[in-house]
Amino acid sequence: MAGQAESAARVRAAYERRAKLGLDARYDYWQPANLFVYQSRERAFLELLRRNDALPLSGRRIFDAGCGDGNILLDLARYGAKRRSLAGIDLLPERVERARTLLPSADIREADAQAIPFPDGAFDLVLAFTLLSSIVDRAARRRVVAEMLRVTAPGGLIVIYDFWINPFNRHARSLKRDEVRRLFAGRTVDFRSVTLAPPLVRLLAGRRGGWVAATVLEMLPFLRTHFLAAVHC
Repeated sequence: MAGQAESAARVRAAYERRAKLGLDARYDYWQPANLFVYQSRERAFLELLRRNDALPLSGRRIFDAGCGDGNILLDLARYGAKRRSLAGIDLLPERVERARTLLPSADIREADAQAIPFPDGAFDLVLAFTLLSSIVDRAARRRVVAEMLRVTAPGGLIVIYDFWINPFNRHARSLKRDEVRRLFAGRTVDFRSVTLAPPLVRLLAGRRGGWVAATVLEMLPFLRTHFLAAVHC
Protein backbone atom coordinates (compact mmCIF):
# COMPACT_ATOMS: atom_id res chain seq x y z
CA MET A 1 0.00 0.00 0.00
CA ALA A 2 1.36 3.40 -1.01
CA GLY A 3 0.04 5.15 2.11
CA GLN A 4 1.57 2.54 4.37
CA ALA A 5 4.97 2.79 2.70
CA GLU A 6 4.87 6.60 2.77
CA SER A 7 4.05 6.69 6.48
CA ALA A 8 6.82 4.23 7.32
CA ALA A 9 9.32 6.24 5.26
CA ARG A 10 8.34 9.43 7.09
CA VAL A 11 8.88 7.86 10.51
CA ARG A 12 12.17 6.28 9.43
CA ALA A 13 13.41 9.63 8.09
CA ALA A 14 12.52 11.43 11.34
CA TYR A 15 14.56 8.99 13.45
CA GLU A 16 17.47 9.03 11.02
CA ARG A 17 17.43 12.85 11.08
CA ARG A 18 17.52 12.79 14.89
CA ALA A 19 20.48 10.42 14.87
CA LYS A 20 22.33 12.49 12.26
CA LEU A 21 21.90 15.64 14.35
CA GLY A 22 23.29 13.83 17.38
CA LEU A 23 20.05 14.17 19.30
CA ASP A 24 19.93 10.53 20.41
CA ALA A 25 22.45 11.32 23.16
CA ARG A 26 19.87 13.70 24.61
CA TYR A 27 17.93 10.63 25.73
CA ASP A 28 20.80 8.78 27.45
CA TYR A 29 19.52 7.13 30.60
CA TRP A 30 22.30 8.53 32.80
CA GLN A 31 21.37 12.14 32.08
CA PRO A 32 19.74 13.51 35.30
CA ALA A 33 16.57 14.67 33.53
CA ASN A 34 16.12 11.37 31.69
CA LEU A 35 16.77 9.38 34.84
CA PHE A 36 14.00 11.30 36.59
CA VAL A 37 11.55 10.80 33.71
CA TYR A 38 12.34 7.09 33.24
CA GLN A 39 12.16 6.19 36.92
CA SER A 40 8.92 8.12 37.38
CA ARG A 41 7.42 6.40 34.34
CA GLU A 42 8.64 3.02 35.55
CA ARG A 43 6.80 3.38 38.84
CA ALA A 44 3.62 4.50 37.09
CA PHE A 45 3.88 1.70 34.51
CA LEU A 46 4.23 -1.00 37.16
CA GLU A 47 1.32 0.44 39.11
CA LEU A 48 -0.81 0.46 35.95
CA LEU A 49 0.05 -3.19 35.27
CA ARG A 50 -0.78 -4.08 38.85
CA ARG A 51 -4.07 -2.17 38.76
CA ASN A 52 -5.07 -4.00 35.58
CA ASP A 53 -4.15 -7.49 36.82
CA ALA A 54 -1.21 -7.87 34.42
CA LEU A 55 1.29 -8.87 37.10
CA PRO A 56 3.19 -11.11 37.53
CA LEU A 57 4.65 -11.15 34.01
CA SER A 58 6.06 -14.66 34.11
CA GLY A 59 4.26 -16.82 31.56
CA ARG A 60 2.94 -13.83 29.58
CA ARG A 61 3.80 -13.32 25.91
CA ILE A 62 4.86 -9.70 25.44
CA PHE A 63 5.31 -7.57 22.31
CA ASP A 64 6.73 -4.06 21.88
CA ALA A 65 5.46 -2.39 18.69
CA GLY A 66 8.39 -0.04 18.13
CA CYS A 67 10.98 -1.53 20.47
CA GLY A 68 13.93 0.69 19.48
CA ASP A 69 17.09 -0.59 21.17
CA GLY A 70 15.08 -3.02 23.30
CA ASN A 71 15.37 -1.18 26.59
CA ILE A 72 11.67 -1.39 27.48
CA LEU A 73 11.70 -5.13 26.79
CA LEU A 74 14.78 -5.42 28.99
CA ASP A 75 12.88 -3.65 31.76
CA LEU A 76 10.10 -6.21 31.43
CA ALA A 77 12.65 -9.00 31.81
CA ARG A 78 13.77 -7.34 35.04
CA TYR A 79 10.12 -7.28 36.14
CA GLY A 80 9.92 -11.06 35.74
CA ALA A 81 9.03 -11.73 32.09
CA LYS A 82 10.79 -14.66 30.43
CA ARG A 83 13.16 -13.39 27.76
CA ARG A 84 12.12 -16.09 25.30
CA SER A 85 8.53 -14.77 25.63
CA LEU A 86 9.53 -11.26 24.52
CA ALA A 87 9.15 -9.94 20.98
CA GLY A 88 9.46 -6.59 19.26
CA ILE A 89 9.73 -4.78 15.95
CA ASP A 90 11.36 -1.58 14.79
CA LEU A 91 11.77 0.20 11.46
CA LEU A 92 15.48 0.93 11.80
CA PRO A 93 17.84 -2.02 11.22
CA GLU A 94 20.58 -0.63 13.47
CA ARG A 95 18.14 -0.46 16.38
CA VAL A 96 16.95 -3.97 15.68
CA GLU A 97 20.56 -5.22 15.80
CA ARG A 98 21.18 -3.47 19.12
CA ALA A 99 17.98 -4.94 20.57
CA ARG A 100 18.98 -8.41 19.40
CA THR A 101 22.38 -7.99 21.06
CA LEU A 102 20.71 -6.87 24.29
CA LEU A 103 18.11 -9.66 24.23
CA PRO A 104 19.45 -12.54 22.10
CA SER A 105 16.68 -14.95 23.15
CA ALA A 106 13.86 -12.51 22.27
CA ASP A 107 12.19 -12.42 18.85
CA ILE A 108 13.19 -9.01 17.45
CA ARG A 109 12.39 -8.21 13.82
CA GLU A 110 12.75 -5.31 11.42
CA ALA A 111 9.18 -4.49 10.46
CA ASP A 112 6.49 -1.83 10.16
CA ALA A 113 3.81 -1.70 12.87
CA GLN A 114 1.23 -1.25 10.11
CA ALA A 115 1.90 -4.89 9.16
CA ILE A 116 3.04 -6.72 12.30
CA PRO A 117 4.67 -10.04 11.31
CA PHE A 118 3.06 -12.15 14.03
CA PRO A 119 -0.17 -14.21 14.04
CA ASP A 120 -3.53 -13.23 15.49
CA GLY A 121 -3.72 -13.32 19.29
CA ALA A 122 0.00 -14.01 19.67
CA PHE A 123 0.53 -11.82 22.76
CA ASP A 124 -0.95 -11.21 26.19
CA LEU A 125 0.63 -7.77 26.60
CA VAL A 126 1.32 -5.32 23.76
CA LEU A 127 3.24 -2.06 24.26
CA ALA A 128 3.33 1.14 22.22
CA PHE A 129 5.66 3.65 23.90
CA THR A 130 5.76 6.99 22.03
CA LEU A 131 4.87 5.07 18.89
CA LEU A 132 1.54 6.59 17.85
CA SER A 133 2.74 10.18 18.24
CA SER A 134 5.51 9.43 15.74
CA ILE A 135 2.84 8.59 13.15
CA VAL A 136 1.38 11.85 11.90
CA ASP A 137 -1.00 10.32 9.34
CA ARG A 138 -4.37 9.45 10.86
CA ALA A 139 -5.01 6.52 8.51
CA ALA A 140 -1.62 5.05 9.38
CA ARG A 141 -2.43 5.37 13.08
CA ARG A 142 -5.64 3.44 12.55
CA ARG A 143 -3.76 0.70 10.71
CA VAL A 144 -1.22 0.40 13.53
CA VAL A 145 -3.97 0.21 16.15
CA ALA A 146 -5.81 -2.42 14.11
CA GLU A 147 -2.62 -4.49 13.96
CA MET A 148 -1.99 -4.15 17.70
CA LEU A 149 -5.53 -5.30 18.39
CA ARG A 150 -5.13 -8.22 15.98
CA VAL A 151 -2.03 -9.62 17.69
CA THR A 152 -3.41 -9.17 21.23
CA ALA A 153 -5.03 -12.28 22.67
CA PRO A 154 -8.61 -12.09 24.00
CA GLY A 155 -8.39 -10.89 27.59
CA GLY A 156 -4.98 -9.33 26.89
CA LEU A 157 -3.82 -5.78 27.50
CA ILE A 158 -2.40 -3.01 25.31
CA VAL A 159 -0.40 -0.33 27.14
CA ILE A 160 0.29 3.01 25.49
CA TYR A 161 2.70 5.66 26.76
CA ASP A 162 2.59 8.89 24.80
CA PHE A 163 2.37 12.65 25.01
CA TRP A 164 -0.77 14.72 24.65
CA ILE A 165 1.16 17.97 24.13
CA ASN A 166 4.58 18.70 22.64
CA PRO A 167 4.69 22.07 20.86
CA PHE A 168 8.43 21.82 20.13
CA ASN A 169 8.42 18.61 18.06
CA ARG A 170 7.20 19.37 14.55
CA HIS A 171 7.99 15.83 13.36
CA ALA A 172 5.40 14.26 15.65
CA ARG A 173 1.70 14.73 16.35
CA SER A 174 0.34 14.64 19.88
CA LEU A 175 -2.06 11.91 20.93
CA LYS A 176 -5.15 13.04 22.83
CA ARG A 177 -7.18 10.87 25.17
CA ASP A 178 -10.30 11.34 23.04
CA GLU A 179 -8.44 9.97 20.04
CA VAL A 180 -7.33 6.93 22.04
CA ARG A 181 -10.95 6.30 22.98
CA ARG A 182 -11.99 6.57 19.33
CA LEU A 183 -9.18 4.32 18.11
CA PHE A 184 -10.13 1.69 20.68
CA ALA A 185 -13.88 2.24 20.56
CA GLY A 186 -15.91 -0.25 22.56
CA ARG A 187 -13.01 -1.20 24.84
CA THR A 188 -12.28 -0.18 28.41
CA VAL A 189 -9.34 2.25 28.65
CA ASP A 190 -7.63 3.05 31.96
CA PHE A 191 -5.68 6.33 31.82
CA ARG A 192 -3.06 7.73 34.14
CA SER A 193 -1.33 11.08 33.59
CA VAL A 194 2.47 10.94 34.01
CA THR A 195 5.74 12.75 33.27
CA LEU A 196 6.52 16.27 34.35
CA ALA A 197 7.03 18.45 31.24
CA PRO A 198 10.54 17.48 30.03
CA PRO A 199 11.72 21.11 29.56
CA LEU A 200 10.97 21.67 33.26
CA VAL A 201 12.74 18.46 34.23
CA ARG A 202 15.83 19.43 32.22
CA LEU A 203 15.81 22.84 33.89
CA LEU A 204 15.64 21.37 37.40
CA ALA A 205 17.12 17.88 37.52
CA GLY A 206 20.80 18.78 37.39
CA ARG A 207 20.59 21.45 40.06
CA ARG A 208 20.95 21.16 43.80
CA GLY A 209 17.52 20.36 45.20
CA GLY A 210 16.18 20.07 41.67
CA TRP A 211 15.11 16.44 42.05
CA VAL A 212 12.92 17.35 45.03
CA ALA A 213 11.46 20.34 43.18
CA ALA A 214 10.69 18.19 40.14
CA THR A 215 9.01 15.57 42.32
CA VAL A 216 6.79 18.22 43.90
CA LEU A 217 5.88 19.81 40.55
CA GLU A 218 5.06 16.41 39.04
CA MET A 219 2.23 16.14 41.57
CA LEU A 220 0.41 18.90 39.67
CA PRO A 221 -1.65 17.22 36.90
CA PHE A 222 -1.56 20.23 34.55
CA LEU A 223 2.27 20.01 34.39
CA ARG A 224 2.26 16.38 33.19
CA THR A 225 2.65 16.10 29.43
CA HIS A 226 2.21 12.34 28.94
CA PHE A 227 -0.20 9.57 29.87
CA LEU A 228 -0.25 5.82 30.22
CA ALA A 229 -3.31 4.04 28.88
CA ALA A 230 -4.24 0.40 29.48
CA VAL A 231 -6.65 -0.96 26.85
CA HIS A 232 -8.53 -4.15 27.70
CA CYS A 233 -8.99 -6.49 24.75
